[in-house]
Parts: sequence; structure tokens; C-alpha cells
Amino acid sequence: MTVSHSLIQRAFKEGNPVVHGDRAIFLWQGDTAPHLTGDLNHWDEHRRRFKRLSPKLIPDSTQPLWYAALTVPRDAYIEYAFYDPVSQKNFLDPLNQKSVPNGVGGRNNYFYMPETMPSPFHLRRADVPPGRLTAHRVDTTWLREDYEREIFLYRPPVKHPVPLLVVYDGQDYLQRGRLAVIVDNLIAERRIQPIAMALLPGGGRWRSVEYACSDGTLLWLDQTILPLAREKLNLLDVKKQPGAFGVLGASLGGTMAMYTALRLPETFGKVLCQSGAFHVESRDFVVVDLVRHKQAHNVKIWMDIGRLDVLLEDNRHMYALLQKQGYNVTCREFSAGHNFTAWRDDVWRGLEALYPPSS
Repeated sequence: MTVSHSLIQRAFKEGNPVVHGDRAIFLWQGDTAPHLTGDLNHWDEHRRRFKRLSPKLIPDSTQPLWYAALTVPRDAYIEYAFYDPVSQKNFLDPLNQKSVPNGVGGRNNYFYMPETMPSPFHLRRADVPPGRLTAHRVDTTWLREDYEREIFLYRPPVKHPVPLLVVYDGQDYLQRGRLAVIVDNLIAERRIQPIAMALLPGGGRWRSVEYACSDGTLLWLDQTILPLAREKLNLLDVKKQPGAFGVLGASLGGTMAMYTALRLPETFGKVLCQSGAFHVESRDFVVVDLVRHKQAHNVKIWMDIGRLDVLLEDNRHMYALLQKQGYNVTCREFSAGHNFTAWRDDVWRGLEALYPPSS
């Protein structure tokens, strides 16, 4: 795609990037140019350099103009930032006012390509009755002594008993993933059966320990969280309906979701694993060994993963192993990277698959 004067004017009027077909053009004005980093390079050291445009295209400009052109899937959601090679820090694109929290204390710019859009289910609707969300302080026996954490319980707007969905990284799913709103809308449209949720915090700097296939986390879940959920929510009896509950997580939380169901299948018969991690530093997580031994063979598993996600091949290998071992598994790929907006936009599909409406 040739950078023209009209494209430059469009960029300054509408902002970065200018999208045409499967090309996204980014502009920068200044004596020197930053580098472009984001989902398309897995945020690694292979950043895209800007090229300087001919002064003839901007004869009245007081500063040089630079551009970077990327080929992007037409149905992609992309997060990116500019990188300053001097300070070696990322910063936001001044020609793009759209940004989201990146989960590590900063923000990323984002854009949608023309053949996709945000999921409509994350928007609050005035005509949809909301479920009730309550906060509860619980101790962290089996996780960390002399410490409490806040969890959230979601009760759907129905009176009859319902299955429970346990959500790892629950605060992120609530705030960045808009999960309670999504579930409200799916229930109201009868796209899923009503479900309750227990949304658990991520554990901060202990997250890797607690989510890397931890039996301590399972004990906390079984002995602290489930009794509280049964007390406060109107839940189905898993002794009468084994495996009626489900578990959801993303990234290492997705790993823990898979591990939870494989270790506690009598309670958790449904898994929604978004961009799970199954292999690190040349070693498989134990969840892979459980699958090789066909542990909890009857659980129903939904996986999703972005084609721009650094964990794509890891998920493809796990999906192939689950299929080989005869599990009931579905894996959906979509054009996005490793971030909560991508998981937010796709999670409704997994919820529909695991919790179809009652006939």
C-alpha cells in the first residue's frame, strides 16, 4: 500500500492506524521515530522500525514524518504500543486515543480490523435484569497464613438451583472481562442456562505458585470457597448431579482451570480454558501427564486461543493430545493475542457450549 498525501491527512484526522484491506498504516512525526511493538510480534525484541517519508508528501511540515505498515488479518483485534529505543520503554501512540489496561500497570493502544468488532454481550442493557454480585472476605488457609482475600459471588436473577462456575483471576474477569454483564445478557437471551459464579482473586505475586497446578489451591477451593458458595447461593447438588459445576481461567489461570477439573471431576465436569499454558522451560505441566493417563476422561473441555498468541502452538499440542486420548474437547482459534479484551470478546462462545439452555 502506497502512503499518499490523502492517507496522511486521514491519519491526522481519524488517528492511527489507517486501515485499508489487510494493511494497517501507522504514522509518527518527529526528528526520530520510535519502534512499533505489540501482538503481531508477541511483544518481543523483533519490533517494527518506522521508515521516513519523502518531504514532498508534507511540504509544509516542520518535522519529518515516518510510517510503519503491517499486514494484519482482516478479522483481528490488535493491541500495540510504541517503543522508545533510548529509554527502552513502551509508550502510547499519540494518534490513537483508544487504550486498555495491559494487566501490568500500564496501558496498550488497540484497534479492530474491519471484519470483526467487540462482542455486544459485554455492554450493560437497561432491559436486562442483572444478577446480584456480593463481596466476601475469606481466609487463605492452604495459600498463605494470616491473610484474607476478597472474593465475589454472583447470583443469577432466578429462584431455582443453578450450576456454579468458578472463575480464576475473577477480579480481572469482572473488570476487564465484563463477565457478570456477559452472563446477564446470555441468560436474558436464553443463550445459556442460568449459572452462579464464584470469582476468585489472582493471588498477586503468588499467582504463579497458586495456579501452576497447585493442590493447595484445590484444597482452598474445596474447603473454603465451595462451602461459602453453597451457603450463599442456590446451587445444584453435585452429589446428585456429579460434574455439574464448571471452572474458567485464562493464561496460567486456564492451566489451573484444566487441572481443577481433572483432579476434581466429581464436582467440576466442565472446563473453559482461555489461552492456557501447558509447557514451560522445556517441561510439561503435570496437567499434561494427567491427560496422557486419561484422568477424568468424561470432563467436557472448551479451549480458545488467539492465532497471534505466544501460546498458540502450546494449545495446539494440548488439543491434539486431548483428542488422541478421546476427551470431549473443542478448541477455537481467533485472530487476536494474549489479552483480556480478546478473552472477553470470545468467552461467550465457551459459555454457550458448556451451559446450553434447558429445553
